[in-house]
Amino acid sequence: MSARGAMRMVRMRVPAGKASPAPPVGPTLGQVGVNLMEFCKQFNAQTVNVKDGIELPVRVRAYADRTFDFEVTTPPTSFFLKRAAGVAKGATQPGKETVGSVTLKQVYAIAQIKHKDQRLQRCSLESVAKQVAGTARTIGLEVVR
Repeated sequence: MSARGAMRMVRMRVPAGKASPAPPVGPTLGQVGVNLMEFCKQFNAQTVNVKDGIELPVRVRAYADRTFDFEVTTPPTSFFLKRAAGVAKGATQPGKETVGSVTLKQVYAIAQIKHKDQRLQRCSLESVAKQVAGTARTIGLEVVR
C-alpha cells in the first residue's frame, strides 16, 4: 500500500485528444473518485501529438486521497497491422481464412513502435517482432518476405 492510501486500477481505451467527462470516461473514473476534469486536461495534453481519434489504452491508478496517475500506451498491435494491411477487420476464422498480408519490413516497423511501451522495453526488438508476426497470424494476415 502506498503512502497515499489504497489504490484502484482502471483500464480503458480513450480516443487521443478526445477525453471528456461524458461516457465512457466519466462513469468509469467517477466510480473510483478521480477528478474528471483534471484527468481529461492531462490526458488531452499528453496525447496532443497523436492523430485524433486513435484509441489509446490507458491505465489509471486512483488513490484514496483522490489523487491519480496514469500511463498511456501505444494502440493495440492489431490496430497497426490492420492499418498496414489496409483491412477493416480481421478474419472470422483465423488459420483457415486470410484477409490480407503484411511484409516483414512492416512487422519490424510496428515492432519498433511497440518496443517503446514500458512493458516491452526489456524485450529484444526481435522478440517483439515475433509477437507482432504472431498477432498478424491470429487476425488472419499473412506475413510475407
